Amino acid sequence: MAEFHFKTPLTEDDVRQLRVGDSVLLDGIVFGVRDGNLIRIFDQKIAPPCDWRGAALLHTAPNVRKLGPGKYEPVCVGTTTSMRMDRFTEGLLRDYGVRAILGKGGLSQASAALMQRYGAVYLSVTGGAAAMETLQIEEIEKVYWEDLMPECIWQFRFKALGPMTVGIDAHGGNLQHDVQAQAQQKTAELLRKMGVT
Repeated sequence: MAEFHFKTPLTEDDVRQLRVGDSVLLDGIVFGVRDGNLIRIFDQKIAPPCDWRGAALLHTAPNVRKLGPGKYEPVCVGTTTSMRMDRFTEGLLRDYGVRAILGKGGLSQASAALMQRYGAVYLSVTGGAAAMETLQIEEIEKVYWEDLMPECIWQFRFKALGPMTVGIDAHGGNLQHDVQAQAQQKTAELLRKMGVT
């Protein structure tokens, strides 16, 4: 397993270097997204108000403190479960050029195939690490679609976000799928040893 430290925006060459299990730190802009803004983009057909070519998108709906018009400071920026946003993967990669999706719990095998095709990765954020993640934010630079609060599009500037684990690489590897398959195999072996079929 290798360690990588990248600055966003990411290139296809950046993400093609990564393999499942590698460790990644990110500097620069990471956009916070969640169901509300993704539904607006894909179901309501409203284009995002920012350029996502080479972007890293974090599944989150953060707790923040308002400082003034359009200005916020982070209180707690945690990561949310990714699977319910799985259906948006293809559009994000194909239509908007996203290179990394950050979240917890993994994405489907269909999304893994899309990441291989388009040159993108899924980076697994450690669950329960919101306090550390929040401290890695240098600034909330912009907020788009404030009417969706807290499911706006957040433009965070991070310093050394992570470490995150490559959960899906751009070569078809899917760590979550592999772990589930191993667990199912071990469960079947244990049940056989116990005489349960």
